[in-house]
Amino acid sequence: MEQCRVRNLYQLEETIAAELLERVEYPWEALSEISDFIRKAGPSLDPEVYEKRGEDVWVAKSAKVAESACLNGPLIIDEEAEIRHCAFIRGSAVVGKKCVVGNSTELKNVILFNSVQVPHYNYVGDSVLGYKSHMGAGSITSNVKSDKTLVVVKGNGKKAETGLKKFGAMLGDYVEVGCNSVLNPGTVVGRHTNIYPLSMVRGVIPADSIYKNQNEIAAKEER
Repeated sequence: MEQCRVRNLYQLEETIAAELLERVEYPWEALSEISDFIRKAGPSLDPEVYEKRGEDVWVAKSAKVAESACLNGPLIIDEEAEIRHCAFIRGSAVVGKKCVVGNSTELKNVILFNSVQVPHYNYVGDSVLGYKSHMGAGSITSNVKSDKTLVVVKGNGKKAETGLKKFGAMLGDYVEVGCNSVLNPGTVVGRHTNIYPLSMVRGVIPADSIYKNQNEIAAKEER
């Protein structure tokens, strides 16, 4: 589980939520604290840079938010982010600098690092998406198991009991998820990994890999 640690997945200088993630060993341990973090951090944000747009909702003045987007708190939208037509942010969300949240994309209980793109018909729930990660059109996180049991992270013959019923995906920095893929509960994807389109992903996927299917995960060639 070494590769699942926060320090091996993320550049913490690329999120306003660094203080929260620095307190935990594994990123999923922060999921239950996102709401409280936003409520505490919001009032301390620079009013020259951010404006309060509702109960526990802070939006950077440089962000672009479509009139048709739905913003529920607790929520922080950082500088130069773009929230497009009919995006639905249900709350407990940190949207980083220069992020793109696209048409009909839904967010719930998430941290999006800076420059994350979820631009087309995505669902992202109970998840942490690293710097410059990207989810292709129609790709989603599945955050509850069909049998409603607690999520266990599995990889390299090891298991980590999370104690969580809701847990989507932890994507490292620079991860690319192909169109119409499903990231099953408890998925952790290492930095710089590419997921093929139409993939069904579960467990721990190594960094610097190309995921074709559960039995075909290739290491990227060194450049």
